Amino acid sequence: MNKEFASRIKSFDELEYRDDYMFGKVMEDMNLCHDVLECLLQFPIGELREVQTQKEFKYTTDGKPIKIDIYSEDEKSVFDAEMQNLNHHSIESLNLPKRSRFYQAAMDIDHLSKSEDYSFLPDNIVLFICTFDPFGMGLGQYTFRNRCDEANDLLLNDNTVKYFYNCTYKGSDISEELQKFYEYVMDGTAESELTRKIDGAVGKVRLNNEWRSSYMKERALFMDLRREGRAEGREEGRELAVISQVCKKLLKGKSIPQIADELEEDEAHIKTICDIAAKYAPEYDAEKILEEVFDLAEE
Repeated sequence: MNKEFASRIKSFDELEYRDDYMFGKVMEDMNLCHDVLECLLQFPIGELREVQTQKEFKYTTDGKPIKIDIYSEDEKSVFDAEMQNLNHHSIESLNLPKRSRFYQAAMDIDHLSKSEDYSFLPDNIVLFICTFDPFGMGLGQYTFRNRCDEANDLLLNDNTVKYFYNCTYKGSDISEELQKFYEYVMDGTAESELTRKIDGAVGKVRLNNEWRSSYMKERALFMDLRREGRAEGREEGRELAVISQVCKKLLKGKSIPQIADELEEDEAHIKTICDIAAKYAPEYDAEKILEEVFDLAEE
C-alpha cells in the first residue's frame, strides 16, 4: 500500500479507483476485471479463471519478494494489471521498465515450475495504468514487444507484451471507451457503461465494513511505522552530525576527553566513535562510521 500512502494517508471514504487498495478490491470482481482488461487491450480475451490481488512471488528465502496488484489468467494468457500513481516520486525513481521486466519474469517462473516445459508458457501481458505520462512523449499508450534491431519487422514472438497507459491523454486517436476510462481514473467522471459499473463497485466497497476495518488497521500500522521512521531518521541525523564533528576534531589532533567535553557528549560514546573512525583515517567517512556505530549498538 506504500504507493497510495506516499504523500498523505487517505481515509477509507476518500479512496478512489486510482488508489491501490480500492483498485484491488474493485478488480476482485472477475467479470468487471475482465471488462477492464478488454477495454485496455482493445481486443477480446477469454473467460478469466481467477483474479488474485496483491499476489506475492518469492523464490528464495532471502530473495526480493514482489507483490503485483492484479494477477489473472484465461486459457491462453496471464495478466498483471498495475495502478501506478506518482505521489511525489519522480518517474525515474519508479523504474517502470525494469519493474515490468521483473514482473513478467516472476509470472513465467511461476508457470514454468508447474509445467516444466517452455512450450507451455502462456502469453505474458503486463499493464501499467498510469496517472501520468510514463515516457513523456505525449502518447495515449506505449506498447513494447521484443523486436530485432537489424530487421524491425522481425518480432521475437516470445509472446510477452508490456503496455503503459497514459491516463492524462486527451487525444482523439484512442477508442472512446478507453478515453472514458482514462477520464474516470483521473477525475471520477463516469460517462460510459464500463465506468458506471466501476463507480458502482467503488460504492459497494465503501459500504463493506470488513474491508473498512482491514484498511483502517493497515492505515494505523503504516502511520506507526512512519512515525518510527521519522524518529529513527532524527536520531540518525543527530548521530551523523556528532560523528562529523568528532572527525573534524580528530584531524586537529584533539583527545577523546577534549572532544567529549567540547561536544558535551558521554566520553564512552565518543571513544566508541573514535575507535571505529581510526579505521577510516585520515579520510574519515562519516556515513560508514555511522553504519558501524549502529551495527555495534544492535549487537
